[in-house]
Amino acid sequence: MQKPVQWGVLGAANFARRFMAPAIHAADGARFAGLATSSPEKAEPFQAFCPDLTVYDSYDAMLADPQIEAVYIPLPNHMHVDWSLKALDAGKHVLCEKPMTMQAHEFDALIAKRDETGLLAAEAYMIVHHPQWQFARKLIADGAIGKLVHVTGAFSFDNRAETENIRNRAETGGGGLRDIGVYVIGSARFATGQEPASVQSAIRWENGIDAFTEIRAQFPDFTYSSYVSIRMHPHQEMVFHGEGGVIRLTAPFNARVFGEARVELHRPGLEVQVTRFPGDDHYKLQVEAFCRSAREGADYPCSLEFSRGTQEVIDRVFEGAVPL
Repeated sequence: MQKPVQWGVLGAANFARRFMAPAIHAADGARFAGLATSSPEKAEPFQAFCPDLTVYDSYDAMLADPQIEAVYIPLPNHMHVDWSLKALDAGKHVLCEKPMTMQAHEFDALIAKRDETGLLAAEAYMIVHHPQWQFARKLIADGAIGKLVHVTGAFSFDNRAETENIRNRAETGGGGLRDIGVYVIGSARFATGQEPASVQSAIRWENGIDAFTEIRAQFPDFTYSSYVSIRMHPHQEMVFHGEGGVIRLTAPFNARVFGEARVELHRPGLEVQVTRFPGDDHYKLQVEAFCRSAREGADYPCSLEFSRGTQEVIDRVFEGAVPL
């Protein structure tokens, strides 16, 4: 049996405490070994479920420890590239929270450093590890809904009251599109294997961040429309509409948190086949896939090149947006 990959978390972010650190702790082939934070109080909730955790008082101190093999980076968006490069230079595999970069061209340095070091580097795009998305992609590829005609997506929540949240601050790369646009865009690319030929968009700006973004696109074989917002009632859904049926994912992005992951296959005659995925934790599955790739060289489902492709679309949405 191979030694578990020794993981460190760079920063005591709330998201890391709630989701990713517990996932690392629970994942097969992984050990949650280190946390870098200068605040003993912020370390306490992590130590509550992982008492033998080593706490480092700086990011550099953790990166200097040869016992740490892989790092998860949940820092504010504008810090992702620099600390990913530093971690790779320190000889660590890197799983960085999305968006890994602020613009697509910044992926080039990450890809070059990955290739130079021979280490694994990836954006933490967890949904591709969830079996509901692998199932939906297979349904489309197998022709379960006939020719795909149109894809719609939606993802929203309301955090206007959290004025200090990094998502509400322009200087930390906030806004809805960078935070959750990767889901409505990346999932369509993942499920269909296609790239948009043209993109149109409209954005409602608020204090320098995009509070609502509407996207329309033409893919080679289908049309696409979606929206994301951080100022609307929580909602998420992806729908793939074909000539012979419809595939609907009811909790496509926050499975188990937003609700049970279900894939509905609507067929002629009003027949609906529902496939449920009640127990799958895509964060844990992501860590396990990462460990297999780091240890055994297994193919990783979400390459930097794939993530770069999603960021290219996001860049185009920003560049061509008309104001609302």
